[in-house]
Amino acid sequence: MKRSEMREQAFFLVFENLFDNGENIENLIDLYSENVCKVSDYAKKIFQGVSEKKDELNDTINTYSKRWKASRLPKVTLSILYVAIYEICYVDEVPDSVAINEAVELAKKYGADEDASFVNGILGSVSRGKE
Repeated sequence: MKRSEMREQAFFLVFENLFDNGENIENLIDLYSENVCKVSDYAKKIFQGVSEKKDELNDTINTYSKRWKASRLPKVTLSILYVAIYEICYVDEVPDSVAINEAVELAKKYGADEDASFVNGILGSVSRGKE
């Protein structure tokens, strides 16, 4: 499985978890594995990391988003940002540019028309801010 497919799995899990209000993440992984396909180790790592760091990720989004706070963002956009910001801040083997590009592609595929540019702007600012 390609890394982009693993990242998309993580996005799906994070998105679903937003509706479950943080229910048992292992149950969600099992449910996805039974009904869609086996969840990759990388997707599990990202999903579990996002679940653990959600407050910090929200703070980061709120810092760099001028008009929209995390609590007001569409769940698709929020899920994409969670995955990408987690990768930028906590996954050293993924270059920031790759995390940003993959997030923009997910936004183009699953988000509204303006989501890709919004995601790109936020993630670019996050990347520059960590240097």
